[in-house]
Amino acid sequence: MKKIAAIFVCLAASFACAVNAQNVVTFEEAADPVALTAEQSAQWDNVSGKLNAAWGSTDFQYQRSLVPSEVSTEPYRLTVWKGERASALIMLWSAEAKAGVECKVGDFKAKGAKLPASIATTHFVRYTIADQKTPEFMKTHRYKWGRTPSKLAPDMLDSLDRFDMAARTARPVWISLNIPQKAKAGIYKTNVVISSGSEKVVLPLELEVVNHTLPTPDKWSYHLDLWQHPSAVARAYGVELWSDAHFEAMKPLMKRLADAGQKVVTATVNKDPWNHQCYDAYEPMIKWTKHTDGSWSYDYQIFDKWVQFMLDLGINREINCYSMVPWNCELEYMDEAEGKIITVKAEPGTPIFKEIWTPFLIDFKQHLDKKGWLEIANIAMDERSPEAMQAAADVLMACAPEMGFALADNHKSYKKFTMMRDVCVAIHHSVVSQEDIDMRREQGFYTTFYVCCHPSFPNTFTTSDPYESELLGWYNIAHDYDGMLRWAYNSWAADPQYDSRFGKWICGDTYFVYPFNRSSIRFEKLIDGIEVAEKVRQLRRDGVDVSELDAVFKKICDAEITDYNLPWYEVLSEARKALDEVSRK
Repeated sequence: MKKIAAIFVCLAASFACAVNAQNVVTFEEAADPVALTAEQSAQWDNVSGKLNAAWGSTDFQYQRSLVPSEVSTEPYRLTVWKGERASALIMLWSAEAKAGVECKVGDFKAKGAKLPASIATTHFVRYTIADQKTPEFMKTHRYKWGRTPSKLAPDMLDSLDRFDMAARTARPVWISLNIPQKAKAGIYKTNVVISSGSEKVVLPLELEVVNHTLPTPDKWSYHLDLWQHPSAVARAYGVELWSDAHFEAMKPLMKRLADAGQKVVTATVNKDPWNHQCYDAYEPMIKWTKHTDGSWSYDYQIFDKWVQFMLDLGINREINCYSMVPWNCELEYMDEAEGKIITVKAEPGTPIFKEIWTPFLIDFKQHLDKKGWLEIANIAMDERSPEAMQAAADVLMACAPEMGFALADNHKSYKKFTMMRDVCVAIHHSVVSQEDIDMRREQGFYTTFYVCCHPSFPNTFTTSDPYESELLGWYNIAHDYDGMLRWAYNSWAADPQYDSRFGKWICGDTYFVYPFNRSSIRFEKLIDGIEVAEKVRQLRRDGVDVSELDAVFKKICDAEITDYNLPWYEVLSEARKALDEVSRK
């Protein structure tokens, strides 16, 4: 572990010197904590020393130490829209070590049309330490650090062009496909060539491009809100917080988020709203100063730079500013009279709460108005009690009624606080009624759902089956939510590429992507689900009959989505087939 950390630090230091360079981050994966049974080990005895390759499933995890099963060498076909981002997975394995393994995709050819090989990108999938899905975990979504059994989970999509495979191991290869919006409809065919030295394996790949076009992500209606964590980037890349190098490091990472359809900027108005619950504290973006005469001033320089940076990337629907009610109710400011930073406890409903928030909100409103951001800015809170919400709402409405209100809600507070622009409810709580969603939508408000450290299913942990991430998109469209919230996009553990666990959070709970702008299987499958929601909404807008999907939506709505004992994968498979059929119309 120390060796891994040292490598990571060195790479981060080099990145600080040249943030524009392409970084190839190599590291040694952890040993498999799960010992093979005699039967599993014997399976390797029957595997030849040649390079083996076959199509696998993007929906499930393949263990590094096991001979892959349920794989196929038959042509693999995907039904896709123009403008869609799709994925496929190849499994590699051998009884002998293989050096310099490469995977190349050829041009896609159809009758009278061709798509270039460049629409496909291949990634060797890397394994990280994760928690096992023990019966206790599935029932309670709880685990104990260091005492819950661990495993290796395939998750990170690496940027390496070549990969050295150890003997008696399996390795997934993820293929990302970006279908051009101007592609002609038809059946396209190509070959994927996997090689190691003189060895070659050829697998056929087919794309059925239907005559529907998915708009670019910036035009998606799906209200995606994955919380960003700038401080984690500064630490992982070894650059000074809020420096030019820091913003340069964040640019490709946040561009990846924008390309997933992100709509919301995450901003902090004071000290860490979540009481440093993750590895890196959320640093304040606004500096508060109390002068000797009792007046206040606020330095918005960092806030403005961060928000403008995100707006320029196309993330521009909302700015959610956390929080009037931080988890520990603590605020900090520079006190000129004492010449130091003061931390104050400001409980909602107390005199100090009103006293300290009133001048800030008045000034903040004026600043946002000058910047032209007032109409998209919300005072945002996370899982606060109705009583705390009421106290905060009273002060906000008195000082800055023009500002919006946003809440991650686990108390049905949206019923009482009808002025909230952005409400997100926990998936395992009661579903928001269609009547309430419609009423809010008529006002231009957003209603979404979230998963976090619970439930155990469906979720986006590194231990979760990948199809769960896509299932969330089907759940969204079945219940007609506007989108989804998840903390967090990039709140990294110490060495996430090596070990995805952190503190009391379940493995991978705090991030989707990895340092040095590397995606994950979970993130790509989440995008699959978002595209599903966009497809269904567009088909409805275009007047296409989608009644073939009604039976699937009814199954999703009638059942408890968190009941992992139900046949959700079968429901998902049925849903995909129905959507493909509708898309062919």
